Amino acid sequence: MRETIIRAVSGLLYTSILVASILSSELIFILLFYLLSLVCLIEMQKLLRLKSYALYFLQAILFYLFSFLKFNQDATVLLLFITIFVNLFLVKDLLVVKKIPVFEKKKYIIIIFYLISSTIFLTLIPTIQGTFKPNLVIGIFFLIWTNDTFAYLVGKNFGKTKLYEKISPNKTVEGFLGGLIFTCIISYLFWYYTDFLYPEIWFGLAIIMSLFGTLGDLIQSKFKRQAGVKDSGKLMPGHGGLFDRLDSIIFASPFIYAYLYILNYVS
Repeated sequence: MRETIIRAVSGLLYTSILVASILSSELIFILLFYLLSLVCLIEMQKLLRLKSYALYFLQAILFYLFSFLKFNQDATVLLLFITIFVNLFLVKDLLVVKKIPVFEKKKYIIIIFYLISSTIFLTLIPTIQGTFKPNLVIGIFFLIWTNDTFAYLVGKNFGKTKLYEKISPNKTVEGFLGGLIFTCIISYLFWYYTDFLYPEIWFGLAIIMSLFGTLGDLIQSKFKRQAGVKDSGKLMPGHGGLFDRLDSIIFASPFIYAYLYILNYVS
């Protein structure tokens, strides 16, 4: 009971800070996610048994160029292609390789394109139409929270078929489907009460968020299994590390950005 209360309070505080920063201004939103990405970078370096100060410098430079300056759209699209390419390779390694080779090689490539650039695309999502629209990123966070919550609740109460037992024994097919269904419902309700974008776009976001959010969680779970740890850190009581909390949205963000970019380009 005590652990549940601690987890709830910790999660509520995290959510409040996140929503307040997003609603404040674009600058505060970017600064917050730079700091969150910095903490995730520290936690991931510990997972990979890596200690590189150059990565912190590179992270600051990339955030400044892409998130703050938005200096070149062609460079952003190129970064997007590379990021999605690397992330899809991680999915391949998750499904067909016993050990993701990040512990033997490719550490820097994975950290730069899986973690740093994916977080950058998260900061670019609310300005994809040219102006800062906090409703968009708040809606996306509500989708991921809904997916996580109902995947857990449905899986715990009705789950029988394991989704990927050797990586995450508690995840079930029923839980995944429950998370997907409720995320689609919330996406419609978010559109209904905000009249922002179109319901079809929100349904698409719900599907992408559920699918790639789940894959992101499984990939991070495989990292932790290879590192021999339960959590990536201890920053958030009851939740583990910040990387544990953001793994789904970090992995899904470039795919969400690509989806919205294509829609924006077509329209």
